[in-house]
Amino acid sequence: MRILILVFCFMFFNSSQSTSQTFHDFNIESITGDKIDLSQYKDKVVLLVNTASKCGFTPQYAGLQKLYDRYKADGFVVLGVPSNDFNQELGNDADVKDFCEIRYGVNFPLTSIQKIKGSDAHPLYKWISSEASVIAQPRWNFHKFLIGKNGEILNWFSSMTSPSSTGFITQIEDAIFN
Repeated sequence: MRILILVFCFMFFNSSQSTSQTFHDFNIESITGDKIDLSQYKDKVVLLVNTASKCGFTPQYAGLQKLYDRYKADGFVVLGVPSNDFNQELGNDADVKDFCEIRYGVNFPLTSIQKIKGSDAHPLYKWISSEASVIAQPRWNFHKFLIGKNGEILNWFSSMTSPSSTGFITQIEDAIFN
């Protein structure tokens, strides 16, 4: 009887672990309309940032681009997710793409404009809501999630966190190099 219980427990815990999702289990549309399969970021550190073109934090694009340039060879990706959930995004993907490239020289990956909160949120952000504490949910543009190489959320940072913040960079470096 004990062996049966042990076998059952092993099967139960093994199956429950295999069904849990990670960042790598999702797809999202790119700003050019192509599919971004997030499994391509396995073994990379990703900074997921919901963005907007007409926000007071929009100048963070420049700092995010500097981070991307500095660490992309080490397996670091910034993934920008334009959203109009706070009514500060341009009207279409082409305008957002042009704005980011021309104004801030952005060449890190951008998604199409996405819903990031509520019942219509993209499945990636619904997963984040189920994984992260309520405090960690995006409350404004430029909320940042640091995703580890294994696809799990390592930490989150509010809109107020500057991409040049020493503590922020230290956490990115720890995720990349450790």
